[in-house]
Amino acid sequence: MGVYWAIAVRSFRRFSTYRIATASGAFTNTVFGFILCAIYLTLWRERPGLGGYDEADALTFVWLQQGLLLPVGIFGATTTTELGARVRSGEIAVDLYRPTHLLLWWLSVDLGRAMFQLLVRGSAPLLVGALVFDLKFPSGATAWLAVAAGLLLAILVSFGIRYLVALSGFWITDSRGMEQLAFLLSAFFSGLILPLVVFPGWIGEFARATPWAATMQVPIDIWLGRNPGGTGAALMFQLGWILVLFLAGQLVTSLATRKVVIQGG
Repeated sequence: MGVYWAIAVRSFRRFSTYRIATASGAFTNTVFGFILCAIYLTLWRERPGLGGYDEADALTFVWLQQGLLLPVGIFGATTTTELGARVRSGEIAVDLYRPTHLLLWWLSVDLGRAMFQLLVRGSAPLLVGALVFDLKFPSGATAWLAVAAGLLLAILVSFGIRYLVALSGFWITDSRGMEQLAFLLSAFFSGLILPLVVFPGWIGEFARATPWAATMQVPIDIWLGRNPGGTGAALMFQLGWILVLFLAGQLVTSLATRKVVIQGG
């Protein structure tokens, strides 16, 4: 496991070099946070208690959402863009020649990226929001441990989705169309547009059952302490999707490896 730890550490260092991009991104997320707060305040004052959230819940959701966008990879991240590009160009053959597991290699890269963005870019908008608004924070060590577990599992679920999207390029030649489709699904079902708790009827039930819900809505509800079945059920929901996605990822990796043709051989 030492090699995968080294990969994650180097990925963390790699993303830490983009200081101006990180600061610009954090500023952008902060600006969008204030815009969304204005919209959410208007909505919740018209519909108090919408989705079971009060105003403090809704505002906290906004700032957590803005902080999680990059760490979770809602817009796609290293796995989607770089791995997808390597499949298109054929450079994936180099990855397959390495004495490492393809899925674990890219998982290590993604975890290093996510940890840096969570610690630096993710925390900045939340801190600014907490200075301006009365946000909710977990109370007690157990609650914070549950939040940490939920965030890690959210990143793993997101990686599982993005890994499958990137490897789709083995069959459809260019995975960029799938990347756009994955973004649209992620934006709608993760809680990026609106908290999934406000979705009515069967649409809400379906949205909250998808793997995208485990990437943003579930960890935020763990933070707020508002998971319908409790924190344990929320974590098990995330673990269930991780198991499904990683098994699918392993199967696709095996099928893709057999499909690779290099120099006609």
